Amino acid sequence: MNQPESSTSGLLTVITTHANADFDAIGSMLAAHKLYPGSLVVSPAFNEKNSKNFFVSSMAYLFDMIDIKEIDLSQVNKLVIVDTRQAGRIGTLAGILHRSDLEIHIFDHHPPTKNDIQAHYEINSPTGANVTLLVELIQEKKISISPEEATIMCLGIYEDTGSFTFSSTTARDFMAAAFLVSKGADLTTIASLIAKEMDTRQISLLNDMINSAEHHKINGVDVTITTVSCNEYIHDLAFLVQKMMKIESLSTLFGIALMKNKIYVSARSRVSEVDVGEVLADMGGGGHKFAAAATIKEKTLAQTETDLLGILHQHIINKNRAIDIMSSPAIFADENTTCQQARQMLTRYNINALLVVIRTGNKDRLVGFISRQVIEKALYHSLDDVPIKEYMTSEFAIVGPDADISEIQEKIIKNKQRVLPVMEDERIIGAITRTDLLNLLVQESQDQKTRSTQEKQGPSHPRTKNIVSYMKERLPKRILKLLTHIGTVADEFGYPAYVVGGFVRDMFLFRHNEDVDIVVEGNGIAFAKQFAKLYGARVNAYDKFGTAIIIFPDGFKIDVASARMEYYNSPAALPTVEMSSIKLDLYRRDFTVNTLAVSLNPEAFGRLIDFFGAQRDIKEKTIRILHNLSFVEDPTRAFRAIRFEQRFGFKIGKLTSGLIGNAVKMDFFKQLSGRRVFSEFSHILKEDNPIPAIVRLNEYHLLKVVDPSMVIDQKLMEYLNAAKKVIDWFDLLFTEENYEKWTVYFLIMLHHADKARSESICKRFEIPPKLQKRFVKERLSAEECLNRLHRNPALSNSELYQELKELRIELILYIMAITTSRKLIKAMSFFVTDLRTIRLIVSGKDLQAMGMTPSTLFGKILSAVLDAKLNGHIQTPEQEMEFLKDYVNGL
Repeated sequence: MNQPESSTSGLLTVITTHANADFDAIGSMLAAHKLYPGSLVVSPAFNEKNSKNFFVSSMAYLFDMIDIKEIDLSQVNKLVIVDTRQAGRIGTLAGILHRSDLEIHIFDHHPPTKNDIQAHYEINSPTGANVTLLVELIQEKKISISPEEATIMCLGIYEDTGSFTFSSTTARDFMAAAFLVSKGADLTTIASLIAKEMDTRQISLLNDMINSAEHHKINGVDVTITTVSCNEYIHDLAFLVQKMMKIESLSTLFGIALMKNKIYVSARSRVSEVDVGEVLADMGGGGHKFAAAATIKEKTLAQTETDLLGILHQHIINKNRAIDIMSSPAIFADENTTCQQARQMLTRYNINALLVVIRTGNKDRLVGFISRQVIEKALYHSLDDVPIKEYMTSEFAIVGPDADISEIQEKIIKNKQRVLPVMEDERIIGAITRTDLLNLLVQESQDQKTRSTQEKQGPSHPRTKNIVSYMKERLPKRILKLLTHIGTVADEFGYPAYVVGGFVRDMFLFRHNEDVDIVVEGNGIAFAKQFAKLYGARVNAYDKFGTAIIIFPDGFKIDVASARMEYYNSPAALPTVEMSSIKLDLYRRDFTVNTLAVSLNPEAFGRLIDFFGAQRDIKEKTIRILHNLSFVEDPTRAFRAIRFEQRFGFKIGKLTSGLIGNAVKMDFFKQLSGRRVFSEFSHILKEDNPIPAIVRLNEYHLLKVVDPSMVIDQKLMEYLNAAKKVIDWFDLLFTEENYEKWTVYFLIMLHHADKARSESICKRFEIPPKLQKRFVKERLSAEECLNRLHRNPALSNSELYQELKELRIELILYIMAITTSRKLIKAMSFFVTDLRTIRLIVSGKDLQAMGMTPSTLFGKILSAVLDAKLNGHIQTPEQEMEFLKDYVNGL
């Protein structure tokens, strides 16, 4: 930080804050005065006489505080502004902001707005109290402060954090307060000043505020506005608004008060849908998401309220509209569908009610709905082949896409309706079930309880939240830029687009993952082709599944899929795929931790979507399936459950664990193809340390699913652990040699099997011929090589080289793992690190230069030279040539 110039130069450094300064602003000015020695503090304009003024006045000797009228503004060359960045809030001093010779420094903890003062030096960070920012600098610069100064600064922290109870409070506020207490801050004084007792004028004003309150539902969100007027200025409107919030149990409150000739607006919000800081910024004020204020001039109360309502309609976006909570596409059946067919549809899609339509040409007209309960009763009475139109409910309510939660609730409950169709222009665009409504109401109840007890600004476990800043912190710039471009292109198509699955999960686990999976609610292939065209990439499309891979010139890939749902015609069968919505797309996934999605469209970029409690399970480090038939539909999920459990250090949930056991007991795995089993098992072997997962497979009796002959015993565990040590040793050599380390573990798992058994296993797994050769023929050759080494361990370097030179590195690591001979391990290690890289300088060309004609003799001669070099008899190129000549002359 630049220090202010000496006052002897005639130029001035002035410190100021907003009008009607609170303790936080006062403490910030004092802290700034300590950071800028010789500066002047301009006294804020107080309109009331209270204990705050008396206390500050009694401490005036700590400040160089003067009235602005005593300052020659032309001599001010540096202006330090604290606790605001709004020109309209610093009074007369705003008149000098335009000067090019004025240096402006700002310390502010409020969120930035478009009308902020532009500073030459600025510190902005979202702490609970502004003074925290300056106290950190005082602490960093080791500036001495007195107990009285510490008390004033600490007052600011206590006031602006609600004595550390407001949700805006940060760990930095606690640490700053602890520092000030260590410097002698008087907590008794602070307690007496923070405790706010209302005087008779405030009580009267609060009563007027409560009586004049009007409740509005704006885009489905409850907002309360109260307007009052009085002939004198009554301090602490913000305190009265907070008081009214608690008394009336309101979620959002705007207090508008006309005092003398000015209108003051103070606002508080407990819901994420209403950002009062942004709302009042449009009225010339500002603040935080949950608390803000504004001062209005030259307008009436009615004009101010009208303006506020207009701004609220622009800012509030209800996340609980019908279109936001419905399932789409809706599942419906033709009226002539039989009861038996209807039950199959209910089971296939895991739903409890079907919409019923009459199909005329390309149009479906909604005529009713039928519940699972009715279908089951019809089947009980042997009405399997009767059309569902005979028993459907034909009197029903519908809602439009913008219907709010109260309308949805009224129609479902009043009509005792199991499913509520969402219609737009006579088209069925979705459906809301009673379960959807119940889940939403329970969530809101939990959120309200949390807010009322902890004063949270939003739900503790929200279904959605914006994580743009999180993404900027965790993701490489290239990936973030790509995601932005994807959202823009999807928007042009009119498709909602999301990045989903493991990529999002790993972002929350601080794990590097560049496997980007995109889901679009629309034609994924068409989108991928257009995106590739715009950004110079190519596309591999798979029409059957509605998926595509975008491949960039540098080889980077992005997977794109149309939102889809899957159903299984039988246990362990491959899924049948149909187009769907993001919610149903996520529901088809294996585990809750893999169901997170982030919206990429510009208007909602960075909005995290969590339908199934993924954030909770990540926090609790638990692997859970989404529904109880998950392992029936796809038993391979059991292998993935174990893989994720071990990779992330999670635990498999109790219900999920029991369902894995049930799948093994019911032997659903017998219908799996060997290829699918091997695919999952090889993925486990590719983990950094697959051994714990292999042990877990055995505990769940899943290792016998891989192959009944694979049994974990002490010998196998010794081999596996030895393989891990050998692989770690080889990786630490940093040879940058590409090799398939997972195959070393698989070779260990096959160690017990003879040739016939090994071939049988490879055939069942449909292993490619190249790998099959390695696992059978080459493995057995390597084991024979190891047996020869055991019989004759005292080999020369050249003899060791001849034994091992034809073996792949994976096979060498394998036999190093299964031998117990320390001497052989040392010898093979020497081969890997030294012998196998030795090459001759001389060649057949040198022999031709000596007048020899190329023949099989060349190989014999060069082998003799190599043996001599391996055994250390020759080291230099000159010695190689000399040995070559001597050898040829001796023939």
